[in-house]
Amino acid sequence: MSAVSVKERDGVVLWTIANPPVNAISMAVLEELEASLNDAEENPNVRAVVITGQGPTFAAGADIQGFMKLGGNLQDFMVKGARLYQRLESTRLPIVAAVNGVAFGGGNELAMASDIRIASTQARFGQPEVNLGIIPGWGGTMRLPKLVGLSQARRLLLTGDPIDAERALAIGLVDQVVEPHLLVAQALNLADRLAALPPLALKEIKQLLLDHGPGGQERETAAIQRLMITADALEGIRAFMEKRRPRFQGH
Repeated sequence: MSAVSVKERDGVVLWTIANPPVNAISMAVLEELEASLNDAEENPNVRAVVITGQGPTFAAGADIQGFMKLGGNLQDFMVKGARLYQRLESTRLPIVAAVNGVAFGGGNELAMASDIRIASTQARFGQPEVNLGIIPGWGGTMRLPKLVGLSQARRLLLTGDPIDAERALAIGLVDQVVEPHLLVAQALNLADRLAALPPLALKEIKQLLLDHGPGGQERETAAIQRLMITADALEGIRAFMEKRRPRFQGH
């Protein structure tokens, strides 16, 4: 049985984590997410991704206990997760997390590695690792402060306390909260909108947002110079002048 189901339609891929009972992030989940990402990146027809969980849980953390029971190398497991989440954050593809339920530990880190987060009213978020005598290992201490600010991140990381969807919205951890029956449809609708936008411009924006070091203005200037000579830029200008919707091709 697959740990991640994949469905594609009209340039959007839906990944559903299916590792019952709580969709823990196991090595199998990581490997199938990685394979799905490889397939999506290699397919020029894929323009956006939605990630959600099967059943009432998004992903209830990394399955460290299960992995160790199988005799796996814990260091390999942690490194693989960290590298995959970095790839998700930096891929050319915009990623929407449709958080349907509990997103703790590695599950919350997976949502944070996505570009946009939509939560069900039943979703809950947290980084409870401190209660186990450890810390987040897949980007939690880095991405959480960027999203919610240092003060809120410090409280969540030091206490390990969970928060509900409305609190997550209030502090900026998620971008929207919807009723459970609307969640996936809302995420797919947003992904459809992203898929219709110019892929090269989206890629440049994602890369610029990742790099906040010195020379940011120079990198932005270089990026717009690259984009201004693309066919998509010409199409965008023509469509604006002709008062029609542009048809971006990614070149």
